[in-house]
Amino acid sequence: MAGRERGPVLRALRAVAYAALPAELVLLVLLLGGVRMPGAVLLGAELAVVVLLAAEAVVWLRLRRRGLTRREALAELVPERVLRLIGHELRLMTSLGRWAARRPHGTGGAEGVFPHARDQAALMYGFAFVCLVETVGMSWLLAGLPVVHAVVFVLDVYTVLFVLGLHAASVTRPHVLAGGHLRVRQAAHVDVPVPLDRIAAVRRENRFTHEKKDGELNLAVGSRTSVTLELDGPVDVVGLLGRIRPVTTVRLHADDPGALYEAVRDAVTRARTAPSPVPGPPPRV
Repeated sequence: MAGRERGPVLRALRAVAYAALPAELVLLVLLLGGVRMPGAVLLGAELAVVVLLAAEAVVWLRLRRRGLTRREALAELVPERVLRLIGHELRLMTSLGRWAARRPHGTGGAEGVFPHARDQAALMYGFAFVCLVETVGMSWLLAGLPVVHAVVFVLDVYTVLFVLGLHAASVTRPHVLAGGHLRVRQAAHVDVPVPLDRIAAVRRENRFTHEKKDGELNLAVGSRTSVTLELDGPVDVVGLLGRIRPVTTVRLHADDPGALYEAVRDAVTRARTAPSPVPGPPPRV
């Protein structure tokens, strides 16, 4: 259904967006830097953005009427990789709010919750402090260059928020055991539900070096993993930009690796020894 819409209209909208949005960003930077712009230029830029958004809204509604979900319709207008990157940034910023409110993500009704951010806290706080010092220093050095100062200041402040958001996402997105799955996570870019009935073996194993190999997922914290899962069948892992790769070995870490190991081992044992459902009476002919 979406294929009918994927044609000159969508190509034209994307071309206009690729040209208009960067131009709008440049215009904003110039205004922040104190550059005076003719009123006609400002009016033309704003009208172009309004018309672009209105046209995309019309096309989005048409796609929705053809049966596409909200995300599918949006994916027709915006490239998938762009959507994934925007979604990742939004999750990071949302994690800052969850961190402040102490509201972890996805832990409702869980049989076990296993935090895993403790061992990286000192490193992340130190990195954020260095970024903050760099922000103050660059702000002072570039005080005489308003345009450059404005651009660098915005980038520096966002870098500080980005680093804190990475740690906040790790704090608020722990590993979760629930619903016959172990949900293993890392920051806001890895979230993989591993079925318990697919775990062939679980063991305590401290590792501090991890080579990239096909079929392995290493979720190191502070360069360390402490629990290894061996699977008897592949589990798909979706990367940040949408690349899918199957894995049969998952290595992860938790603040209390012993509790994670015992909980997963017991849950796997229960899943394997659960009685089979009693078959019902045969259907009447």
